[in-house]
Amino acid sequence: MSLYHIPVLLHESVDALVTATDGIYADATFGGGGHSAAILSRLDSGGRLIAFDQDEDAVRNNPVDDPRLTLVHNNFRFIRNFVTYYGYRDGIDGVLADLGVSSHQFDTAERGFSFRFDAPLDMRMNPEAVTTAADILNTFTQEELEKILRLYGEVENSRKIAGLICSARSRKAISTTGDLHEAIAAALPKVAEHKFLAKIYQALRIEVNREMKSLEKFLYGAAAVLKPGGRLVVITYHSLEDRMVKNFIRSGNISGEIEKDIYGNIEAPFTAVNRKPVLPSEEEISGNTRARSAKLRIAERTGAGQPDRHRHGKD
Repeated sequence: MSLYHIPVLLHESVDALVTATDGIYADATFGGGGHSAAILSRLDSGGRLIAFDQDEDAVRNNPVDDPRLTLVHNNFRFIRNFVTYYGYRDGIDGVLADLGVSSHQFDTAERGFSFRFDAPLDMRMNPEAVTTAADILNTFTQEELEKILRLYGEVENSRKIAGLICSARSRKAISTTGDLHEAIAAALPKVAEHKFLAKIYQALRIEVNREMKSLEKFLYGAAAVLKPGGRLVVITYHSLEDRMVKNFIRSGNISGEIEKDIYGNIEAPFTAVNRKPVLPSEEEISGNTRARSAKLRIAERTGAGQPDRHRHGKD
């Protein structure tokens, strides 16, 4: 498991999640199975775990041999559909999501997630999806590219970067990480170049995988399947997804807008267990640098209002 993916905040997240040894839980982001294995170790023979991963590599490399586990090869945005399909109509006791990219995806050059390799610009978490990062770089307008870089990567000089990309692709297609670096070389800072590139790659990855829309749908789905008292445990890695999770826990919607009933009572479906996010220890970060930006938020399902599943619209 550790060779495929090192689970972040493992003990803290599983401690927060599992409240009943015979409960039914969901691991929305299976990855290398580290969190799933830890959850199962806390459950007795009556416990059950349903796990999700859209990456066929993760499903194929499943190291967890346990009859209590049901592994679903699909996006976690469909959590409500599959929880119902597998018969858990009365709800489940907890949902865990470790967002972002797995160690395996980062370290597999041909997946195109990392600027450490000269590789095709792919970045699809689901290899069966149609659109790659190269498609976006070569077909989106300059205005669209600027918006993606600014919104999803908070990239400084996003307009200049978008212009350089469009100029470069007019001469030849941008197909590899090397092509992209060459195209934007004039705008790369002399210091902290890797940090700057990380923002650009993050923006492209989020757009390729429609990560923010998937997270939004997942949050509504998780609220729909959790029993009162059930736990929602989410590990985020950048400010956009952390803000969305925080808003949803606070209000039951991604905007963070508080709604009240006619008596003035807040109708939010969750209560935050931790007001401030749990952060990884210095020891964990030293052993796994990818944990440095992680934030763990924990919430408990109340008996209050069901989030409006129609509000977030169609994908």
